[in-house]
Amino acid sequence: MSLTANWNYPTSIRFGVGRIAELAEICRSQGIQRPLLVTDSGLARAPITLSALDALRAAGLGVALFCDLKPNPVEANLAGGLDAWRAGKHDGVVAFGGGSGLDMGKLIAFMSGQTRPVWDFEDIGDYWTRADESRIAPVIAVPTTAGTGSEVGRAAVIIDEHTHTKRIIFHPKMMPKVVISDPALTVGMPAKVTAGTGMDAFSHCLESYCAPGFHPMAEGIAVEGMRLVANALVRAVHTPSDLDARAQMLAAAAMGATAFQKGLGGMHALSHPVGALYDTHHGMTNATFMPYVLKFNRPAIEERITRLAAYLRLPSPGFDSFMAFVLKLRKDIGVPHTLVELGVDDQQADLIADMAIVDPCAGGNPLPLTRNGAAEIFEAAYHGRL
Repeated sequence: MSLTANWNYPTSIRFGVGRIAELAEICRSQGIQRPLLVTDSGLARAPITLSALDALRAAGLGVALFCDLKPNPVEANLAGGLDAWRAGKHDGVVAFGGGSGLDMGKLIAFMSGQTRPVWDFEDIGDYWTRADESRIAPVIAVPTTAGTGSEVGRAAVIIDEHTHTKRIIFHPKMMPKVVISDPALTVGMPAKVTAGTGMDAFSHCLESYCAPGFHPMAEGIAVEGMRLVANALVRAVHTPSDLDARAQMLAAAAMGATAFQKGLGGMHALSHPVGALYDTHHGMTNATFMPYVLKFNRPAIEERITRLAAYLRLPSPGFDSFMAFVLKLRKDIGVPHTLVELGVDDQQADLIADMAIVDPCAGGNPLPLTRNGAAEIFEAAYHGRL
């Protein structure tokens, strides 16, 4: 089966090995003559990034690079990006990299034409209507990791350093115009990053599948996304050059982000404050919390997890077989079993519980996520009690 395709769900996606060669042509098709390529500092000097910059320059485009990003971007990074945007008189963004590069690229394009502070567009109610959508610059997204799925998202995450919280900025037109999903760009990811980002994709699919509400399209995408992860993630971690595994994981990442419009849940609600306070890898934090959140939610999700286990062709399909699968997958790719192994202490456990229950993802948990419930999950994950 060919793993090359053009998709338009939810945006235009050019999927397949070698599709990065189309970057300059895509920029021109979107009216971008002076792109700002946004990526993180670790990727800025990588061959794939330098090659993309060279190709854009060779095509006569006035490209510049912005890479002053933290792994969990903050407002100062956004301010720096907007300074670079104005200095270069740019007219579009190439968001290049993992979640930080993709999110910051989208934020720079979004905020380049706004006059209000970024926090005025937080994903609360109809705050997004405050934006002047006619001044949102176009974005071409090029993921180099298979995890967040931010390349197909209408939102971006940024840390508010004053409150130590991750805040979600949303606007429907923040969606990139075109995505280049080239599995070859993900080959250079270290094993730990492949594992963490892959589990992020899996958590997106799993939590959206379990979220309450009627959205069979999202659930269908989520279930197939989990099948792809089950089939490909261990291979991608241990055989980095396996392009078939890389392609399946890149597809699963986009599928998870497409599906989670249905909702997320306790994994993300707890992962967000832990990441903001301890600067942990988001996907790896989700993966660490995963079995403990599953156990907490069991009364509400057992029937649907049984269906999922059957779809994944697990032995004796049921909740227990799925939990065994999750635990084995985590072990096979080096996910910490406890928060202690992740480098998290319990000194701020009460604060984390308080932050988790007001996180936007908490409302999608299958069972109501009370403060006692959040504290119970944190304690279980800290001590490794299942």
